[in-house]
Amino acid sequence: MRDSLRHFVAEFVGTFALVFVGGAAIAAPGAGLVGVALAHGIILAVMVSATMRISGHLNPSITIGFLAARRIEPMMAGVYIAAQILGAILAAYALKGLLPAPLAASTRLGGQFVAPEISFGQAIGLEAIATFFLAFVVFGTAVDPKAPRIGGLAIGFTIAADILAIGPLTGGSMNPARSFGPAVASGIFEGQAVYWIGPILGAVAAALLYDTLFIRREREPVDHGAVRT
Repeated sequence: MRDSLRHFVAEFVGTFALVFVGGAAIAAPGAGLVGVALAHGIILAVMVSATMRISGHLNPSITIGFLAARRIEPMMAGVYIAAQILGAILAAYALKGLLPAPLAASTRLGGQFVAPEISFGQAIGLEAIATFFLAFVVFGTAVDPKAPRIGGLAIGFTIAADILAIGPLTGGSMNPARSFGPAVASGIFEGQAVYWIGPILGAVAAALLYDTLFIRREREPVDHGAVRT
């Protein structure tokens, strides 16, 4: 029970920080795309580093990728996702209470939206590919036992790069909780299917690919002996 609580609180705090800082950056006058990308990348790098010893997912799509690769138990995955969603919702409500009402309304509390010229399928594809990169980096820097231990730095860089690339097109979510929290607090659920389907598809594909192809399995010990018949 205590272990589950530790995981829950770590995921809650980390996701709360991501949604709060990311949403505040979007609402900040003059931040621009670069400022928004850096805010998301920096806060994620810091919070992943701070929670990595305990959990460090901060994203339902990453957790589902771990589940698909059998690197987390289903019950614990449920704990992670519940914490992520709750943290995102409460962070969005915190922004709603602290930002000026007109600013909160105009920025949807940091919620994303799909550009009018982007189709549903294109939006899912963009989010899936961006999240594939994110999950691939997570496995390559935090999961692989041979990986360089650089904390959340590479993960934060990936988030920032992805937002710079697809932010003007889909908002650059890569994280269902990051999009769902502001949607609940603002009452605007535009594009939610995109922000769940795309990231989950991309994360699962990257997790299975990296886990199957790149993580080296230990050889069988030489003293196992011959197979008995």
